[in-house]
Amino acid sequence: MQQQKRQPELVEGNLPVFLFPTELIFYADDQSTHKQVLTLYNPYEFALKFKVLCTTPNKYVVVDAAGAVKPQCCVDIVIRHRDVRPCHYGVIDKFRLQVSEQSQRKALGRKEVIATLLPAAKDPKEEEEKRITAHLAESVFFEQALCQPENRIASSGPSLLTVFLGIVCIAALMLPTLGEGGSLVPLYLHLSVNQKLVAAYVLGLITMVILRT
Repeated sequence: MQQQKRQPELVEGNLPVFLFPTELIFYADDQSTHKQVLTLYNPYEFALKFKVLCTTPNKYVVVDAAGAVKPQCCVDIVIRHRDVRPCHYGVIDKFRLQVSEQSQRKALGRKEVIATLLPAAKDPKEEEEKRITAHLAESVFFEQALCQPENRIASSGPSLLTVFLGIVCIAALMLPTLGEGGSLVPLYLHLSVNQKLVAAYVLGLITMVILRT
């Protein structure tokens, strides 16, 4: 019964695989890093078979490259680097772990892990200094990027649009108010008191902008 309920979810290639870490870094000058461990977790209620593949199998030794992990358990997979040479520095290799149900052969899920060989382990203090320097440089860059538009606006003076809006507001204030008689201006150009108040308010804002520039 459990198999029938579980079967629709076991779609090929869609089963999440919990493998940690997702990156292996080997250091040529530190032999303790030449052997590293991948941990495969099985949070499911059924057992899983696993198989480890590699793009360059001649450079690594994978202890127990195939096996099984019980439900809600984990297993460690030991990987040793056996070809530590300068010609391999910086080359990115890939491991692929495939999992399947014990009663099936198709891969239900897969996870890739990248592996890199570096010449020497980096000093943590140097790494921290680099991060702080990069952060400061980034902060200065953004600060300059934010200040430059303000400087350009300040040096260029008021824009043509600002001047045009100011002229329109002044012209609106000079037009007769609605209800006034004896004016040669056509009636449709007579403005109400509220319209003139809006024009005066906008003109005040434009004046402040011009004074600041």
